[in-house]
Amino acid sequence: MMRIRQNPNLHTSKLRGEIRLSLILLALLALIPLGVHSPYWLGVLIVSMYFAIVTAGWNLLAGWGGQFSLAPAPFAMVGGYATGLLAYHLHAPLWVGIPMSIVIPGIVGLALGRIVLRLSGVYLALTTLSFGEILRVIVYNSIDFTRGDQGLNVPTLVQSRVGYYYIFLLALLAVTVLLYWLMRIPFGRFLQTIRDDEIGAASRGVNVVRYKTAAFAISCGICGFAGGLYGTFAQLVSPELGLIQETGMVIAMAMIGGMGTLVGPLIGALLVYTASEMLRSVGGIQMIVFATLVIIFARFFQEGLWGLLRRLLTRQTPADKGATP
Repeated sequence: MMRIRQNPNLHTSKLRGEIRLSLILLALLALIPLGVHSPYWLGVLIVSMYFAIVTAGWNLLAGWGGQFSLAPAPFAMVGGYATGLLAYHLHAPLWVGIPMSIVIPGIVGLALGRIVLRLSGVYLALTTLSFGEILRVIVYNSIDFTRGDQGLNVPTLVQSRVGYYYIFLLALLAVTVLLYWLMRIPFGRFLQTIRDDEIGAASRGVNVVRYKTAAFAISCGICGFAGGLYGTFAQLVSPELGLIQETGMVIAMAMIGGMGTLVGPLIGALLVYTASEMLRSVGGIQMIVFATLVIIFARFFQEGLWGLLRRLLTRQTPADKGATP
């Protein structure tokens, strides 16, 4: 039976536990540059945090909203090009370009959401996949405007890799706090009710299309924000940002870490991307390994690593202290 009624106290308690753990993990990440001085590994962690932001944005729509989009990477690409094109053609400063990496993907997501979110299931997934591929092909072929597969040069925010590390860390913190707030207000409860029983939510007066569209726009804005920051870090944006393989990585990170949770995208992104870098020396088997893990988690551990950890902690804390063995 689909869940419609949720226990507000249980929902709030879970969110509080997840935000605490997220803040602890972010605090631990803040200490890493004190002991890790390798530019390579700092770069790996920066890209991991980029993926954590994209995964968190996708998780808002898919994990909490139940709407399976296949376009998180293309919207990150849109955010990167929004910043890059403004700087390249209009010489706009980054304090203008980076906010536009949120606004422009958000507007595109809002317009697309009004169309595609009347669909569901495989139709929604295929529509967003097709839209993402169309965007990537347009960028790839608009050589005079986007420089095509050569990529577009983007100004940098800071020259220091450690500086970028903390910029991404603060961005990830801001997105985590934003999602925590969204899940605490009625918007989050309505979104989860739509996920659990869309027909039941509509029969109770919830404007299903409005909430799904708002979630889609916010999700696209978060993904675009990550892409805009990444473009300034790499000092280059290219159509490769929107490849379907990038979306596959995002989905793997969310499912392995734990969908529908605050801390899952952070855990999944850090583990999957760092493990991916470690597997490079073995050969190009990263996608095979992570695809296999996604199948295993989807079949046997749908709550992800965070769900498994929470279950273990719950077993160690008896729910009924007065129960007799």
